[in-house]
Amino acid sequence: MTGIALLNPDYRAALGECPVWDAAHDRLLICDIIGCAIIAFSPEGAVLNTWHFPSEVGSFGLCRSGQWVVALRDRIVMYDWRARRISELCRPGPEPGYNRFNDGKIGPDGAFWVGTMDDRNPRQPTGSLYRVTADGAWFRVTDGLYTANGIAWSADGRTMITSDSGAPWIDAWDLDPATGIATNRRRIATPDGDVIGRPDGAAFDMEGTYWSAGVRAGRINRFATDGTLIASDPFPCPGVTMPCFGGPGLRTLYWTSLRHPLGADSIGAHPLLGAVFVMPSPVAGVPVPLFAD
Repeated sequence: MTGIALLNPDYRAALGECPVWDAAHDRLLICDIIGCAIIAFSPEGAVLNTWHFPSEVGSFGLCRSGQWVVALRDRIVMYDWRARRISELCRPGPEPGYNRFNDGKIGPDGAFWVGTMDDRNPRQPTGSLYRVTADGAWFRVTDGLYTANGIAWSADGRTMITSDSGAPWIDAWDLDPATGIATNRRRIATPDGDVIGRPDGAAFDMEGTYWSAGVRAGRINRFATDGTLIASDPFPCPGVTMPCFGGPGLRTLYWTSLRHPLGADSIGAHPLLGAVFVMPSPVAGVPVPLFAD
């Protein structure tokens, strides 16, 4: 895999995650989870704006209304980014106090699919995956997760893949895009975290390939929907966390990365940890829908 570059040579997140391409404003948005912020970049890499929140920002998505739906530590909120105003949408759960919301993405059904994780060390399987709709209703899709991650859908919206980077495993589901009902869950891969990394954030391309961030091993992993590993390529630092497709025709790949919790020795050895990366994509990405508010 060639052509990976720094989007902004000077920027480093503590825990960079959830890159979102905002086509309406020609910008890339990411969150710094423990920095409690969402940051906007121009396609050239300039930092355009930063929005601060009262707790960790696990993930977020764009809304039809022009707002954002945001997963804070213990609740889901609507955020008017122009006015910098938060309004609570719901508190799925109950969740243990040591859990926090993590990976999330808008599905083909217009709902916000978002998971939780155990924020302690060592982690236990106390996390869940939820489906949240714009009326504040929520449904617990599954539980027993260490670190909910890797939520993405194929181009036809009928295959959903999720992962647990703490376990680690990758599962596929059948989804009805009209109802948001997920069925026929099956285990398709149990990656060796020491070899290709733990399966973190992910995105689908239009040819049905699931691009997965191999965190800690610093790998870009591509899987078929049956779990076959198509390719595993090196990444410039071990802390790669999540891809998204953006730019004209969704032919550009953006990748976030983390510094925390790898520690001072890793940061010293890998100064690019926490950076945002950009590369051309050989295939167009699947557009991420808007939250149906």
